[in-house]
Amino acid sequence: MKTLSLKFNFFVFVFAVFLVTSCYEETAIVVKSSFDVTFVNGDQSVPVGIKVSNTTEGGDEYEWTFEGGNITTSSEKNPQTVIYNEPGTYTIALKATNVDGEEDVFEKEITVLEAINIDFSSEVIENNFSPVIVKINNETVGNNLTYSWSFEGGTPATSTARNPENIKFTSVGIHQIKLEVSNGFETLEQTKTIEVLPGLEVDFDWDIAAFDDDEQAPVNITLNNKSTSALTYLWTFSGGNPTTSTEEHPSVVFTTPGTHSITLEASNGKETKSRTRTITVLPDTKLRIFEDVQLGINIAHNTNAIGAFFSSELRKTLTANEVTVDNGSKIDLVFLGLSSAFSFNKFVSPTEADTNGFVTIPNASKTKYINTIENCNCGVRFSVAQFDAMSNDQPLQNLTLTETPEGLLHFDDANVPRIVLFQTEDGRKGAIKIKQFVANDTNSYISCDIKIQKLP
Repeated sequence: MKTLSLKFNFFVFVFAVFLVTSCYEETAIVVKSSFDVTFVNGDQSVPVGIKVSNTTEGGDEYEWTFEGGNITTSSEKNPQTVIYNEPGTYTIALKATNVDGEEDVFEKEITVLEAINIDFSSEVIENNFSPVIVKINNETVGNNLTYSWSFEGGTPATSTARNPENIKFTSVGIHQIKLEVSNGFETLEQTKTIEVLPGLEVDFDWDIAAFDDDEQAPVNITLNNKSTSALTYLWTFSGGNPTTSTEEHPSVVFTTPGTHSITLEASNGKETKSRTRTITVLPDTKLRIFEDVQLGINIAHNTNAIGAFFSSELRKTLTANEVTVDNGSKIDLVFLGLSSAFSFNKFVSPTEADTNGFVTIPNASKTKYINTIENCNCGVRFSVAQFDAMSNDQPLQNLTLTETPEGLLHFDDANVPRIVLFQTEDGRKGAIKIKQFVANDTNSYISCDIKIQKLP
């Protein structure tokens, strides 16, 4: 019985092995083709690198096809990175087979987007004076892109067109123009600015030449153009010389008394505006008048406290330290006052300053005086009343000034007011009315009015 049982068990074992062997030889391994796609660095814009990762099951050999790639086929399990240089939608196919003759095909589509090369320019039509019209030139490369424009302070304020319509800016200042370009994956941005200048405004005034500050004919003036946002100018001067000018800051002389109009018409290419002002030119008295002139005694002058030299051209007194080679020839009068007691006073010629306690005046000119009309024995009379009534140079024209020893004598402060007559080297005659002797120790001075003929 035991022997029979062993034989039966062996038979069962052999039969089982036969069954297992038979099943193994008849069942083939199935191929399941698959792969994953990765954009290198996540960049989907050309040039694009594609990395495939083979996830096939049951495969032994592989046949890849890369539509549009720099390599079109591969038999590697995991091919090298494939480069796509043109935008578009492409198919990647994998055919996997095994030793049992099984095969499977798997495909995926990838979309490669167009690269963004963003650029644009803005062109100001005519000029930057408000209102400003700006033309946009979109120089971005590509056909499958979307655009988003914003125009700070502009009309319109936004646009999605590739080439938007012209934009109008009116408010003065710096304005941003921003462009955002997208390919569906990434968005790039570029910003530029334009400046809007103020609109046209016309205004002006003028400076009168220093020697014409009495506004008596002839009057020379220089125009100060204060217009904003102007490019061209046209001046018109009624009664002036010249009568017109296109300069920005012209000069003009009015030779006749009266009220004259000055008109400025300015333009900036977009608009033209004008403004008119008037100037009144007084009749020429041929007389220049200076009032309340202070002339210091010697020590006041030499310590540079109160000047004893006077220049009608410079319109001022000069102290010792103000005398130069350039202005020495312009000094007309030199007052000599020995002390604050005013017991010895007289006017001396600039050429004789150095012999009367002053420094030498460079390029000094000769001035004649009659210090004491009452003692001059020169046949000249000129009263305080005549001085006060003198409104033109007519009274001076009739005077013949001759220096005499008596006329050059000094005077004291006993008679106030006192008239002193003089004539400059260039022939101008004048009169000084001493109104007051002011005693103030070393800063003592005389106060006087001066009337002198104008230069020809």
